[in-house]
Amino acid sequence: MSIAENIKEIRNHIPEGVQLVCVSKFHPCEAIMEAYAAGERRFGENRPQEMQQKAPQLPQDIEWHFIGNLQTNKVKTVVPIATLIHSVSNERLFAEIERCAAKAGKVQDVLVELHVASEETKQGFTPDEAIALITAGFISAHPHTRICGVMGMASNTDDKERIRADFRAIAQTFRRMKETPFSDAPHFRHLSMGMSSDYGIAIEEGATIVRVGSSIFGARDYGNRQ
Repeated sequence: MSIAENIKEIRNHIPEGVQLVCVSKFHPCEAIMEAYAAGERRFGENRPQEMQQKAPQLPQDIEWHFIGNLQTNKVKTVVPIATLIHSVSNERLFAEIERCAAKAGKVQDVLVELHVASEETKQGFTPDEAIALITAGFISAHPHTRICGVMGMASNTDDKERIRADFRAIAQTFRRMKETPFSDAPHFRHLSMGMSSDYGIAIEEGATIVRVGSSIFGARDYGNRQ
């Protein structure tokens, strides 16, 4: 199937109101343009240099979502381009995003990355850490960093019940944060979870953004780092 046909098939399974981010990492600009021609405007990258190289070559109405592990020394590369940074995984990143966004004269939309999966290699705050850190005082201290929701990944397993439990824990944390300190913040509305293998379960558990790559573009070309 073509990229356009893959997108049409996925769209048939995504309810209205759930955003699709086409994960284009390691795929060439030509593939992104095929998805663009099929109507997609949100694309996800996980390497700052790759996103920096692709963005000028592609239409300017694309929304770039940074979804990968972000190092503090790469924030200055990502902030001028990204519409939404999904992967704010520690307090130092918040501080650097605030600094770079203020310097760029923008308010950077971000998501708090949560860690609920079984793998120790996953990045992010535990739910309790996120609840303790993100207070009204923390929000006011970061005026150029707008927290719009949370992001998380399920355990890397074939156990669908474990996957569902992980997504449920992420969604529960999102709801707790929505109650306080974001009860009067309409921008706090994004729950980013679910990839090609599990986005259906994620949607059932409340995802508002799903990040789908291989089901759209096919296997990644790891030799292509443009």
